[in-house]
Amino acid sequence: MPSATFPVSDTLIVSVSGLRGIVGGSLTPDVAARYALAFVDGLPPGPVVVGRDGRTHGPLLARAIGEALARAGRDILDAGVAATPTIGIVVRDSGAAGGIQISASHNPAPYNGIKLFSAEGRVIGAAAGQAVLERFRAGPGSAPPAPARGARRDVDGTALHVALVLATVDAGAIRRARPRVWLDAGHGAGSRVGRALLEALGCDAEIAGGEPDGLFEHPPEPTAANLAAWLPRVAAAGADVGFFQDPDADRLAVATADGTYIGEECTLALAAENVLARCPGPVVVNCSSSAMTAAIAARHGVPCRVSAVGEANVVEAMLATGAVLGGEGNGGVIHPGVVLVRDSAVAMALVLDSMCRGGGIVPLARLAAELPRMAMEKERIDLPPRSSPRALAGALERVAAAFPEARPDRLDGLRLDWPGGWLLVRASNTEPIVRVVAEAASAAEAQAAIARARRAIDAAEGPPAPDG
Repeated sequence: MPSATFPVSDTLIVSVSGLRGIVGGSLTPDVAARYALAFVDGLPPGPVVVGRDGRTHGPLLARAIGEALARAGRDILDAGVAATPTIGIVVRDSGAAGGIQISASHNPAPYNGIKLFSAEGRVIGAAAGQAVLERFRAGPGSAPPAPARGARRDVDGTALHVALVLATVDAGAIRRARPRVWLDAGHGAGSRVGRALLEALGCDAEIAGGEPDGLFEHPPEPTAANLAAWLPRVAAAGADVGFFQDPDADRLAVATADGTYIGEECTLALAAENVLARCPGPVVVNCSSSAMTAAIAARHGVPCRVSAVGEANVVEAMLATGAVLGGEGNGGVIHPGVVLVRDSAVAMALVLDSMCRGGGIVPLARLAAELPRMAMEKERIDLPPRSSPRALAGALERVAAAFPEARPDRLDGLRLDWPGGWLLVRASNTEPIVRVVAEAASAAEAQAAIARARRAIDAAEGPPAPDG
């Protein structure tokens, strides 16, 4: 089946968290190779793991990166098509100096990109990413030729990944219950670990999009709108649960047996309820994630730390607090017992564990109904061309003043918390927009909070600048 087409914009996006662009346009094999060299130039000696998420142009970029690293004298551990969390595990457990995952995450098919891993097997932080960015922008240096060409060998971390995930749940209970699972791997890398995990858990599994060829049949981000035509397949298959991975398998969305989408935000909440019921301890979420997880943590008498947006920031906070679980509301669950990377495989296992702990199969709809009830609304506001950081800072102060009952926090943009709700206003790192997210007991309350924030932002723009 041919890949579906979706609107795209060809701008090479290079930031402290990686690189992405349209292959053959802004992202060429040469650009990918130069970015990879800018990364490894800052690494200690040792091999570098290289993997990819299954997109059609992944092999092209992998060859360019592999050749550049070999010429630079770096040995390459080629993981082939692999989930992003699998790459983190291979880096950590092989003693590699770092890792490169070729993936554009949930972007449409024409895109690809690069994610970078430290030797600890986690996505590099902002300081390390900034150093890579500066070396990339500076262009190739005048390093002496490598004394010898780097060698290449194949590695496969799937079995180890599955074993680590199995250790986090009661695999025997799941095998005895034998739940029927419908998995949409989305023609990405998720089928590699997803299929192996569901087989190891004894599930009766039906897998759609299991060929990791990048020929996406729906927009690859697993949102309710993108999956509208696919959700009925869960019920049609007679499944107990439906799982939906993004192309590099670091995010998971979940649907009930009747095909009801319960939301990416619920993935982390379901995982937190499972883990905290068995192993209470601190949890970490980013500041744009649902307050459901914080409410669950409070119910179990443990703290919930809020970090800045970004996987690396969540991980830093997890390490600082000794968290037993962390993640982001986009369906990304991070279990330190597996790897400090968002992981759809461990998310699936934790949901199945909750469904199968009573000797039978508890309907997922019942587990979802027991989660704290919150309503989240999101909006994006385009910034006018004359906007400046100072003007945006002024707008945020006006928003804070418009919510005198709220407690302000400026960890990442402006977050306002009040009993029963919160609002986050932050500038995008990649687009000239402001993102506004609100959560409250009802959609009407969340929408009203966004409307109040928007009025404050619009007022902060002031009158038009005079001509001349």
